[in-house]
Amino acid sequence: MSHRANRVGEQMKKELSDIIGRKIKDPRIGFVTVTDVQVSGDLQQAKVYISVLGDEEQKENTLKGLAKAKGFIRTEIGQRIRLRKTPEILFEWDESMAYGNRINSLIHQLHREDEKPMENNEEE
Repeated sequence: MSHRANRVGEQMKKELSDIIGRKIKDPRIGFVTVTDVQVSGDLQQAKVYISVLGDEEQKENTLKGLAKAKGFIRTEIGQRIRLRKTPEILFEWDESMAYGNRINSLIHQLHREDEKPMENNEEE
């Protein structure tokens, strides 16, 4: 990704967080965090990675609400960031949070299993 695409992505990330948090009033959209924005080198597409607090149903409802508001969001981005053409926005789940939590739980599980033999040895 080019330096310009990185700058545009970071600016879009800030603006999207503000737009989703303050401007969109759709009740389907839950607590959304924009974790990253990857803009293509030609600035035509932007993949917006989001994480949502809640269960699977809440996540699906949020994605539907964001898809419905995509035109409004793109218009707002176009007004806030000066570009010839506003990038097409694609919303995707950021699986890194779930992946990180899974790794963390596995580490804690291994740590607990390592402590159990130590406790048995101390009793002998």
